[in-house]
Amino acid sequence: MAEQERMVEAILFASADPVTVAELEARMPHGADPAEALVHLRKRYEGRGVRVVKVGDAWAMRTAPDLGFLMQKETTETRKLSRAAIETLAIIAYHQPCTRAEIEEIRGVAVSRGTVDQLLEMEWIRFGRRRMTPGRPVTYVVTQEFLDHFGLESARDLPGLKELRAAGLLDNRPLPGAANLSEDEEEAEDQVGQSELFED
Repeated sequence: MAEQERMVEAILFASADPVTVAELEARMPHGADPAEALVHLRKRYEGRGVRVVKVGDAWAMRTAPDLGFLMQKETTETRKLSRAAIETLAIIAYHQPCTRAEIEEIRGVAVSRGTVDQLLEMEWIRFGRRRMTPGRPVTYVVTQEFLDHFGLESARDLPGLKELRAAGLLDNRPLPGAANLSEDEEEAEDQVGQSELFED
């Protein structure tokens, strides 16, 4: 197992992108168990300057979050997304898989082709399965690159309504139809709202 750990460590260290267990199995000798090696390796790196983290269904080596300030000089400035692109990305992240029509319904305005193309080009969204509805519209979902960029293991790690309100990113006014809810009922509503943001 120690030798398998070394192999997994070498592959993760040398790879620019997160690596899935299936990809590790394909590279390692027959009979190796990369999943178990990952468990041991993750424990070995706990508390170190570099950590083994799960990104979507893949694994990668990343700098410990509390040491991120040391890398500030190495960061590159990226172009800012337009408001339309940010709104579109947020809708896809919280409501995935969703169609262009659903995005437009939530935003209240048409989604320009350039906005979706920009997000596709950045590899933050990708095409999902087609809906089994008339016209078989294509759906959009966020990618592993999106999760990796924001340090998320899965889309379920996105902040919920309470966190967004606490950060001042959402109005504190109640949701439509929730004007007369008590605090307990509001909390239950928040929890339901968070769970309903995702489709399995």
